[in-house]
Amino acid sequence: MDLHIIHSKITVMPHKLQFKVIHASGQDDIYRASELNHHSPLTKGWQSARFCLYPQDMVIQLETRSRLRKIQILSHQFLIPTKIEFFVGDVPDGAPLLLESARYARLGYVSLSDNEKTGYKARELKSVHVDAVGHFLKLNIHKNHVNKHNLYNQVGIIAINVIGDELRRPYDITDPDLLLDDPRIERDPALEGLFNKPDYISPLDDLAFDMYQDPEIAQIIRRLERKKQEAVLQERYDYAKRLKQAITELQKVGEKLGKMEVEKRQAVENEDYDKARLKKVQMDEYRLQVYKDLNLNDLLELTGSRHPQHIDLEPVRHYSPPTPPPRLEELPPPTIRTPPHYEEYPLPRSKSVIEPITVPAEETSKSPRPPETNRSKNNSPRTPHDSRRLPPPKLKSIKEDEEKALTLEEELPPEPENNQEAEPMSEVDLREASTAIDIFGLSLVSKAYSKTWSYREDALTAVHHQMQQMPTGNKEEAKSMLRAAIFLVKRGIDDKVYAVFRAALHLYRMLLTEFVPKHKLGKPDITSAVEKTLPNLFHKAGDTAVRNRDDAKSFIQEMASFPEVKATQTLAHECVKPFKLTLGPRHAQSRCEIVESLYQNFGLKGGLTIDNIMKFNVEGLNHNAGEVRDVIERLIKTMYKNHGAPIKDYLPPDDEKTRKNTLWRQLFEYFDQVDGKPPRTDAKKQKAEEEQKKQAEIDALQKQLQALRDMNAGKALRSDRSNGPIDASVLSKNDPSKKAAPQKKKPEAAKVKPKGNKPTTKDDDDVSMFTVDNICIFCGERNESFTEEGLDIHYWKNCPMLKRCTNCKQVVEIATYTDHVLTECEAKSNFSKCPRCSEAIPKPEYDQHVADKACNPHKTGQNHCPLCHENISSGEDGWKEHLMGRTGCKQNPRRLLALNKPAGGAAGNKTTAARGRGGKAGSVRGRK
Repeated sequence: MDLHIIHSKITVMPHKLQFKVIHASGQDDIYRASELNHHSPLTKGWQSARFCLYPQDMVIQLETRSRLRKIQILSHQFLIPTKIEFFVGDVPDGAPLLLESARYARLGYVSLSDNEKTGYKARELKSVHVDAVGHFLKLNIHKNHVNKHNLYNQVGIIAINVIGDELRRPYDITDPDLLLDDPRIERDPALEGLFNKPDYISPLDDLAFDMYQDPEIAQIIRRLERKKQEAVLQERYDYAKRLKQAITELQKVGEKLGKMEVEKRQAVENEDYDKARLKKVQMDEYRLQVYKDLNLNDLLELTGSRHPQHIDLEPVRHYSPPTPPPRLEELPPPTIRTPPHYEEYPLPRSKSVIEPITVPAEETSKSPRPPETNRSKNNSPRTPHDSRRLPPPKLKSIKEDEEKALTLEEELPPEPENNQEAEPMSEVDLREASTAIDIFGLSLVSKAYSKTWSYREDALTAVHHQMQQMPTGNKEEAKSMLRAAIFLVKRGIDDKVYAVFRAALHLYRMLLTEFVPKHKLGKPDITSAVEKTLPNLFHKAGDTAVRNRDDAKSFIQEMASFPEVKATQTLAHECVKPFKLTLGPRHAQSRCEIVESLYQNFGLKGGLTIDNIMKFNVEGLNHNAGEVRDVIERLIKTMYKNHGAPIKDYLPPDDEKTRKNTLWRQLFEYFDQVDGKPPRTDAKKQKAEEEQKKQAEIDALQKQLQALRDMNAGKALRSDRSNGPIDASVLSKNDPSKKAAPQKKKPEAAKVKPKGNKPTTKDDDDVSMFTVDNICIFCGERNESFTEEGLDIHYWKNCPMLKRCTNCKQVVEIATYTDHVLTECEAKSNFSKCPRCSEAIPKPEYDQHVADKACNPHKTGQNHCPLCHENISSGEDGWKEHLMGRTGCKQNPRRLLALNKPAGGAAGNKTTAARGRGGKAGSVRGRK
């Protein structure tokens, strides 16, 4: 038998198998089962019909009879089945290769998460390891998880991938089912390093590679990978290094182009063809630039190989003439990134059909697991994580693990094959674990330090069982066992393997809730245990794996409720200790979320106070990470809502300088909202509006006062009072033309000269002291303070003959107020004149006013007061007596002010007023 012929057969390692979907019990019109035949970023996948019956069946046929090694399922983000069962089908010898002739063997099933925690946005990639032979693979897809997005109770699968080996009949071997690892086949020792890897699966065959890579880039990467293997065999290491760097770069390029292709397709579906064209141009330019930068033609040696020897490392699909194999070196597997949402479960071989692979969580029996004796001593590369199998006894945790989105942060070493003891501990480890060894023995502690994760988990389980079985009575021995167990719990919490971490938490929970009360240990022992383990839990709460973070934070919350821990108040004090600002954002955020949850669940109890929480919060607000400050800000707002003003004592003063900082401004604005105060921005706006309104009112009054000054000086004289009130809008103080106009010099009042030798009276002297500028032309009052500004104030506030219009705010004479409202006021359209009393009545009240006939009729030949509605004597003197007299109008508030002024001159004013208002220049006439 020619070894080279055998070599052409056995060099095939597990790889992607081509298949075709040949049967589906139902499908959506748009998302058909044929979509599963191809893998690309644009793959839409299969969806069941709306409101279909479950379970749904799907059968795929492989190109040839094959040995299945791995099955991958990429689930829809919200059309998620609860369970998928796997069956492998084969055709009996002599039967036609038809679907009806297939006989199926059940492999097992996997359950899928409901995806609620990811917001129905992430797609779950399930990978299961199998070892089965057949032509067909059947999927039994069970009912969907119910959620608000799945309106029609459908299930969906985006992609299916099958990895394995084709089974072919060698030309000189009679066994029809010769497998790749058949011990009868003789192997060349020179080929062992490369080809003796029956479980190695290239990352390039992984489903994630094709689903997130641009198809053209994916093909180039595969070609470069083959060229890299050839270069290693030919010892062209510089060339192999260039190829490795190019592959790494092209993986990033392929993912980016894949995203751009999806965006382009979305633009086409939205009929945004401009965007689609632009996206296509960007992709083409980017692709060509990358090819140019990488010098792709040179890398692929398309211009001619620089090495005469050609070695083909592609998996052999067909017979090829035998060639002497070269001496091969062991090749490291290429590293390809895979999405984080990833799970792997082993399934049994098809030869032993068993019940579902999920084992009840109550089972604790474990088969002995030998250590890795030789694996840790050699330098052979580790098996990639996605190719490692979980041991069957650990399947009891599958159901719990499926409730969380699993990631690839764990390092699971392969299980040992022989039943042996754990590897010996180093001298350093022996010294470190001396206390635990004295209590639990070297054999058990060695397992806790083993490189095999299952041994570490077994050690914690054994400690758990031993602590539970310990009889009461010896408190000192119980304390020693507690200290030794806490030492192992700390190591378990820091373990990278999730199963070991969970076992450590399970042991720790038992110690605090069962062991401590049972043996009546005191607070110092509990405090010591909590203080030793909390830093490890805090660190785990900031882990990159989501389930590690969630479990650590949940356990801390659970610890706070344990009666023994709650009594010590240690946990609360440790949690609110301010952390260093150099702490990483993820760890700092987890600490803040723990404190927030403690406050929400327990309030100011169990060691939490406003003082220690707020000191923690103030330090947390100084952290550089925004997500940390967001949690602290949320906690401060909650505390202020519950406790009010004391929270402000720990914060900077609430002033304009502090509010310039966005964070403080948002906090103080929330405080104002809780206190029922209007936001300062609204208060400032309202104050500005009030200032503008006040300024406008002042400007209007100044205009009116200027008009009154102009009347006093003779600038705007009217020959008849019937012409109406002073119009301030015409005589604007702000009018540039008015400012530029020259001011006429006001004539001084002539002094009264005594006639003959008649002595000068006091009245004459008093009159001679005043000028026209010191006299009010309306009421006749004279005053030395009646300068230009003094008269303005007098007209505005004090003159009993004037009033401000309630509608337009102009200062008008009371005698002409009715005419002003009806003919000149801005609101004149809102009033009508009563034919009975002749007053201005608002139109909404006019009809009722006239109908009631309750008003005081205006008598002919008399004046009618618009304030008190009484008829008074005719003429100017009648108005003056009514508006200024002691028994005059009781509705004129300025009358009493004028009467209560110091003596100086009602009588004396009369003469002066006559002189001051003599002639047309200084009088307002036209009164009725």
